[in-house]
Amino acid sequence: MAESKKGVIHKFEVLMTNKQKKLRDEVRDLVKSVPRQLILDMDADKISFPKEFLQEAGWRNLLGLRFSVKWGGRGLTWNEELIAMEEVSTLGICFSCQYSLVSIVGETVNVYGTDVQKEKYLKPTLTGTMYCAEALTEPRGGSDFFGATTMARREGDYYILNGQKRFVVGAEGAVYFAVYAKTNLEAKPHESLSLLIVDRGEGVTVKHVYDLMGARGNGTGRLLFRDVRIPAENLIGEENGGNGIFWHMMIPERLSQGITSSRASLALTARYANREKLSVRRSATSKVSISRSPIASPNWMPLRPSPTPWPRSYRKSWVAQVIDAVWFRKSKNFQPRPSGKS
Repeated sequence: MAESKKGVIHKFEVLMTNKQKKLRDEVRDLVKSVPRQLILDMDADKISFPKEFLQEAGWRNLLGLRFSVKWGGRGLTWNEELIAMEEVSTLGICFSCQYSLVSIVGETVNVYGTDVQKEKYLKPTLTGTMYCAEALTEPRGGSDFFGATTMARREGDYYILNGQKRFVVGAEGAVYFAVYAKTNLEAKPHESLSLLIVDRGEGVTVKHVYDLMGARGNGTGRLLFRDVRIPAENLIGEENGGNGIFWHMMIPERLSQGITSSRASLALTARYANREKLSVRRSATSKVSISRSPIASPNWMPLRPSPTPWPRSYRKSWVAQVIDAVWFRKSKNFQPRPSGKS
């Protein structure tokens, strides 16, 4: 187990090869290159999409590491991809989301797409010159994925797309979208969906950019599709075959969500538990109450490997999730005052 000079354990480096350590150092250099002001401007809603970050990552050949060298990747494994994601996560949710979207959307094109689609979409995405987003959730219900109402009607060599999606991460800056839509209204829900690549253009509108706490600057928005003409060649896989593609797509999505939050949350929890004190007292009703004022203070700032600071909204969102866990560990060192005294 490796430990830095500051005493923070970063990783079980004994499990990493020399090549993996070299890759990790490359990604750390990328993280350090991100301007502090960029993060602050994103948190202040002055920047709605971090395209500069994706451009820099693409220039360094650090996007879509698992994909073939032929399409701009490095032909590496999931292990290397997750090592990179963990490092990027120290910048915050926005950056880790954008970094992992390349892997998530790219997975569908890489596995189910044609060579023409890979050349047109995957390759420029990995070089950081084209930006992608996935459109899954709809206003009528986020968890009922197969109950989607967005429809794509086949007319000759085109699909005519109508409907809307919401909470689309990167909608503000994406050049193309991976959109699931119903292509067979008579079939069972899980046999009725198809995946289409939809270029940003006529009939595609970003209606609203959400102000999400801890994730500002990510360009998350609602998409409206009105009679959008999509070439049939933009169909990913088989028509009505979206079910299998969706489940395959969830593998990188769920893996990335777990790894991108683990290091940041553990670092913040450990720093808080070791450096902050909780004030415990017994109230008139004999119930123990906890003063959370250290967390609420605007001057409180956790230490982190990256030279850039946690945005204010990001700090608060993490605190809400970890403070209860910290309490159980910390409270063992406290002796409540006698009842009736404050």
